[in-house]
Amino acid sequence: MICSKTVFRCFKALERLGDRVTGAAGPYFVGFAVILISAGIICFFDVIMPSLAYPWLSGPICSLIAFNLLMHYYLAVTVNPGFADDSHPSSTRKGWLWAKPNIATNERPLTEGIRWSTELNMTKAETTKCRKCGGQKPERTHHCRICNRCVLKYDHHCPVRINQCVGLYNERHFVLFMAYLCISTFCFCFLGYPQVFDAFGLTLQTVWPYHVPVVMFILEYILSAVLCFAVGIMLMFHLWTISHGETSVESQDNEFYGRIAKSRGEAFVNSYDLGKLNNLKLFFNVGSSGYPIYTLFVPFRILPYTDGRSWARREGLSRHRGIRRGEELTDEEDEP
Repeated sequence: MICSKTVFRCFKALERLGDRVTGAAGPYFVGFAVILISAGIICFFDVIMPSLAYPWLSGPICSLIAFNLLMHYYLAVTVNPGFADDSHPSSTRKGWLWAKPNIATNERPLTEGIRWSTELNMTKAETTKCRKCGGQKPERTHHCRICNRCVLKYDHHCPVRINQCVGLYNERHFVLFMAYLCISTFCFCFLGYPQVFDAFGLTLQTVWPYHVPVVMFILEYILSAVLCFAVGIMLMFHLWTISHGETSVESQDNEFYGRIAKSRGEAFVNSYDLGKLNNLKLFFNVGSSGYPIYTLFVPFRILPYTDGRSWARREGLSRHRGIRRGEELTDEEDEP
């Protein structure tokens, strides 16, 4: 027993050391990512773009994809994920970066949890006291051990790509960044294979007629293939959890809740799951009571449908079915 406890403490110490190292190296990871993304865009527009047919059509489409990629990455990195100890965000949104909702706000204010529609079954989130920082945190809030703060609708901490948590206010930008990264890397690989043959000397062309070095293009092509596959898998996982009304953390928690409910002969029901289509519409906040559909294709900033203190639930439910009070997992150390 003493030996096992010692091993556990060693692993926890190594885990905390890893958190500090990745947290300190986060800005360098972001800088490296910016360099790689910029280099890939330069390679595409210098080498691949001139060979595409219908430049009057392909040019604007490719430029829009690149613009979305850069802007959603910038917003995922810079937008505050939403901390439980912050004051409620202002409902005033000014500037060209902000999209306009489909209908004006004339009902309940954002600080009450819902903005433009009374069609949803909105319930006020229960609050608990965080065992780490001692602050009050609403449902779906978790304490990030790297940021050392409680994050609203915490999904995960991402030190390698954005150097901060993915939470209520930047998760949409993070998911759309992954989507446009998959689209751009797929286009790079699919449209750039003739130039790869030229770069490896497998064609009759003996001179590399482009501005970027041939080695740089080859490396970016290989990186694009790897990222398209790896990020594509992560994107599918995120879209799966979103369509089920879950975050990455909650998808693990709900499996645990399901086992508890099954042991009692009950069925666990996620109260946040409103159906796949409704879950996606709420996450991206598009539709008649949200923002226009074009906000998926133009990187405007938008607010989520809630401020994290109230949540839309299945009709007739005010909390999860099959799990009782006191059985909820509230901190990372609680997870199975």
